[in-house]
Amino acid sequence: MASRREATVDDLYRCEGKAELVNGELVLMPLTGDAHGTAALEIAVSLREYGRRTKRGRAFGDSVGFLVRLPNRRSFSPDAAFYTGPPFGAKFIEGAPVFAVEVRSEDDYGPAAERAMAAKRADYFAAGTLVVWDVDVLRDELIRVHRASDPENPTVYRRGETAEAEPAVPEWTFAVDELFLLA
Repeated sequence: MASRREATVDDLYRCEGKAELVNGELVLMPLTGDAHGTAALEIAVSLREYGRRTKRGRAFGDSVGFLVRLPNRRSFSPDAAFYTGPPFGAKFIEGAPVFAVEVRSEDDYGPAAERAMAAKRADYFAAGTLVVWDVDVLRDELIRVHRASDPENPTVYRRGETAEAEPAVPEWTFAVDELFLLA
């Protein structure tokens, strides 16, 4: 019986489309739709403006690879992120972002999806991410702010409220309503 070759970071570089390296396999991420893309972009633009103004770090949009060294995971590709380390040019970024945003897609609901998302958040925190947003624009229209200091008890922000990402992105805020300007 032939054994399966474990995927590597080199395979990730050659992958067509968005993917993460988890448990020795390339996990392809599906294309997303309007609401997902709009939400991710609005957050990334707001983070970019914050980074330029404060010079505290850099914002990244979708499809940027962050390499980590966890037993079960070698990379993340959040929908938006804020990073405070050095630049890496054309290479994937070495290390986790301080702040990661995961915007839910149609398949991100139900018990199995919730377990997968919780496991991914745990991986983010193990890699050094301080705050992870779980952004739900499709059903509940809210942002859950999970912190490494208390990952099981997120702060929830709904329409009409202003979310934050303390302590990862100090003094930055984002109005939940900004996710729905074109809705």
